[in-house]
Amino acid sequence: MTDIKSKILIIEDDLDVAEMLNAYFRVQGYEVFTVNWGEDGVRSCQTVHPDLVILDIRLPDIDGYEVARRLRSDRRTSEIPIIFLTEKRDRSDRLQGLEIGADDYITKPFDVQELRLRVRNALKRLSQGSLTNPVTGLPEGALVDERLSEILNKESNSAVLFVSIENMDSFREAYGFVASDDVLRAISLMIVNTMREVSRPEDFLGHLTGTDFIIVLPPSNLAALGEKLRSRLAQSMEYFYPIKDREQMAKRVDRLNTKLAEISTFKGQFSTVDQAKAELVRLKNRSLFAYYSRYTNL
Repeated sequence: MTDIKSKILIIEDDLDVAEMLNAYFRVQGYEVFTVNWGEDGVRSCQTVHPDLVILDIRLPDIDGYEVARRLRSDRRTSEIPIIFLTEKRDRSDRLQGLEIGADDYITKPFDVQELRLRVRNALKRLSQGSLTNPVTGLPEGALVDERLSEILNKESNSAVLFVSIENMDSFREAYGFVASDDVLRAISLMIVNTMREVSRPEDFLGHLTGTDFIIVLPPSNLAALGEKLRSRLAQSMEYFYPIKDREQMAKRVDRLNTKLAEISTFKGQFSTVDQAKAELVRLKNRSLFAYYSRYTNL
């Protein structure tokens, strides 16, 4: 199987430098795209979805600072690593670039081997992934896998409550990324506050995916927490919509909704973390949230 190449977007108005970087990074095994104008760079980030951007500051139209600001303010491009490559050497210029959110700042003339290593390191950090969700601040990725591994391997029993937000894509398409992020934050806060009433401080809440939450708690608290969350989340969904849209959205099948799945014991049910996660996703995708008897000790 051919490895997927990391994509680099070079935004550079010096045609000689752009051509040299294009050829060099292609030889290094990257998929490379080049543009010479700032506006083209912003559009290319939204269409090409690069893994990293090498960005000049002096451009013919908008400058690199403005390009970086736009990329950081757009939910679709906010996490792309940016390396400034520029003739602007003053400390104030470097600080301005880093304040905007650039991951690195290299001045011209530059050592292409150093640039290669900085690109490699930035992509490595990206591939390792964040340990917390950028919207809610809750654990995700490796932290969730670590917690699931612990409950699979320990002798005492734990239960899992799975909370899924349905139809977030439709909501985001209608109301935008800011509104959908607000929904995600609000639901995470509702879950946190409900857990404070029912659960212990050491119980775990994290993301299985961007819109799926996983709670690890004792089986004795599972029913009470599940009941409270079902009630509160069901009553809250309509309030995420503007007042003028609520009556119409209540009739639509693609309206915001939440579903819960309960697995009352992990002990002896799964061999690996991936197997446990796959089963939770299967339950979600097949809408079998009411049918979990095979995982209970009834």
